Amino acid sequence: VSHQTIVVLDFGSQYTQLIARRLRELSVLTEILPFDITPKELRDRDPAGIILSGGPRSMSHPEAPHCDAQIFALKIPILGICYGMQEMTSALGGKVQAAPNREYGQATVTRSDDSALLSAVPKETTVWASHGDLIAAAPLGFTVTAVSANAPVVAMEDSERRLHGLLFHPEVAHTEHGLEILRAFAFGVCGCVGDWTMTSFVDETVASIKQRVKQGRVLCGLSGGVDSTVAALLIHRAI
Repeated sequence: VSHQTIVVLDFGSQYTQLIARRLRELSVLTEILPFDITPKELRDRDPAGIILSGGPRSMSHPEAPHCDAQIFALKIPILGICYGMQEMTSALGGKVQAAPNREYGQATVTRSDDSALLSAVPKETTVWASHGDLIAAAPLGFTVTAVSANAPVVAMEDSERRLHGLLFHPEVAHTEHGLEILRAFAFGVCGCVGDWTMTSFVDETVASIKQRVKQGRVLCGLSGGVDSTVAALLIHRAI
């Protein structure tokens, strides 16, 4: 069974796993991949959408991670979150600069009336921010869809290219209506239908193992960690 997939490119955020968890709660199959995956590898996976996670580095840090800018030309919907938004901005010709004061904690943002991503959010809402850089100017073609007292660009989108950016974390509980924002991206922008569940994942994986192994045998290395234990359990169910 083939499910629509959203991939999360991991730039080192402490919330990367939480992004995937929130999308899975919406019944969307989600995979976490390294930030430096090639555009060809992404295209071959044919995801319904891509999310760029946050990250602990400043964009100006010499060891700051960067994705291949050609990813933004794949014509796949992309949502950049915090550092991911800054990465999108920098790659597409916008301006990222150090904030006068690092913003960490709850912030009040005001949205515009023409945002596909924030349409289900009240005009003013509380979000969770965690960044030392801000967007001084959005890239050409983008519309600024939310601002705050400390940041001139809190959300932006290019509806034609289906590129979106948020300078806050919709995945954390401190952000009001965060799940609605992720739902708007997954269903409204990416066109996902929400047909994946963990139960279906287990059933499909067991069936796949049976099909592959048939009457053969499997040698499974078990470290005692979560990954190998889950793998061993699935194989045990299958054969």
